[in-house]
Amino acid sequence: MCCLVGPQKGSPGRSQWILNRFTHHQRNHKTRAMKKVEAIIKPFKLEEVKDALGEIGIEGMTVTEVKGFGRQKGHTEIYRGSEYTVDFLPKIKLELVLPDNRVEAALAAIIKAAKTGKIGDGKVFVTTVDEAIRIRTEEKGDQAV
Repeated sequence: MCCLVGPQKGSPGRSQWILNRFTHHQRNHKTRAMKKVEAIIKPFKLEEVKDALGEIGIEGMTVTEVKGFGRQKGHTEIYRGSEYTVDFLPKIKLELVLPDNRVEAALAAIIKAAKTGKIGDGKVFVTTVDEAIRIRTEEKGDQAV
């Protein structure tokens, strides 16, 4: 076990000691950077996006039916002669956790497949994932995804 107590705060070797501890942790825990990609798309684009991701070797994802609105603020419909406003429009939310080196290709595939050029095409969000664990095998990091 290595020493957890290093040079005192403000001492000349403190910064290097912290850097060494961080890289030691990185090596010993085999952590690799991962990102979570969340895409909100139109429902009829789901198959196209799934196929586009499959073509670049990405198959695992979570799909959720969601409702929401953005700048378009919903729309008006007529039902049995009465006009009413639909505030929350049906959308699909895709969630993928990927190693950093796969994110750009996934984003390009999602955007290309989901784009119609019309309002309400959706959004894509990318966040950092600190840890992933496969419950069955207890694998960690990008090996778990």
